[in-house]
Amino acid sequence: MQRIAIDCMGGDNAPEAIVKGAVQSLDLTKDTKLFLFGPVEKITSLLKEYNCSSDRVEVIDAPDVISLHEAPVMAIRRKKDSSIVKAMHFVKDGQADAFISAGSSGAILAGGQLIIGRLPLVPRPPFGALIPTKKGVCLLLDSGANVDAKPEWLVQYAEMGSVYMKEVVGVKNPKIGLVNVGAEEEKGNQLVKDTMPLLKAKTDINFTGSCEARDISFGTCDVVVCDAFVGNCILKMYEGVGKMLLSEITSVLKSSPVTMLGALLIKGKLKTTLKKFDAKQYGGAPILGLKSLVVKVHGNTDGREITHAIQQASDFIKADAVGKIAAAMEQKTPEQEV
Repeated sequence: MQRIAIDCMGGDNAPEAIVKGAVQSLDLTKDTKLFLFGPVEKITSLLKEYNCSSDRVEVIDAPDVISLHEAPVMAIRRKKDSSIVKAMHFVKDGQADAFISAGSSGAILAGGQLIIGRLPLVPRPPFGALIPTKKGVCLLLDSGANVDAKPEWLVQYAEMGSVYMKEVVGVKNPKIGLVNVGAEEEKGNQLVKDTMPLLKAKTDINFTGSCEARDISFGTCDVVVCDAFVGNCILKMYEGVGKMLLSEITSVLKSSPVTMLGALLIKGKLKTTLKKFDAKQYGGAPILGLKSLVVKVHGNTDGREITHAIQQASDFIKADAVGKIAAAMEQKTPEQEV
């Protein structure tokens, strides 16, 4: 039984959307137990509203909330009764295997490092976001944690991302690409130029060289490595273009009786194709390099991302991804510590 702690008070639509997503996951993951953190009366009332009486759901009182406008580190240290802090301590104490939240990215990142803790030799754990491609999905590292990075950190992102894609997603010998402004090695900023030879020297990963942003959607790489400033820009642009295209396609198909008839004829194929571009079905962004799994979900989630994040966490736990990432990092010699 995978035990998952969920912050019910994070996000724009909390706690309603969070509880709804958690309840909906119960039919999809038969071997999970969910611990919902938040004001007990409110969460219990929502569970009744959603007709949930499962013995696989337990509510733990956490009356305080960390808002988006608070200083992350200070909030983590002061708000001991917040849903984020109590749930993370629950994981740290071994009472749950994973933590999921749609709350403040800064607070989740700070709590992950201060409460749950980093793996040895991992100084800056990155956010990893799965994004859709023509061939399936790609892992974007770092997608939001460390806007200023060092070459050695990017090498670690590549190593951890390779383990994640192999063990959790099931990609054999995943291709690793370094985000660059061109295919030529001499191009790029200083960070890219300094990182390139380090990645080329690695024999335990399948590094394929530079990856231009326009190639990501075609699935040329399974793991795309960059600093968080670049990664978050790629992620937000990706999401924005996806929403715009879905909106435009829907508008065209509804524009006349002829197009509506055509839409009916291709409804099944069209639905399957468009679903690939719905970011909510890919769950959240795990923080790789912590001692336990922490997953950040978009703050505007309507609940579907929570459902898929629970499935994602279940797969992560079953694959012992934390243990395998830790083993990969421990293979380093002391001189390789960054």
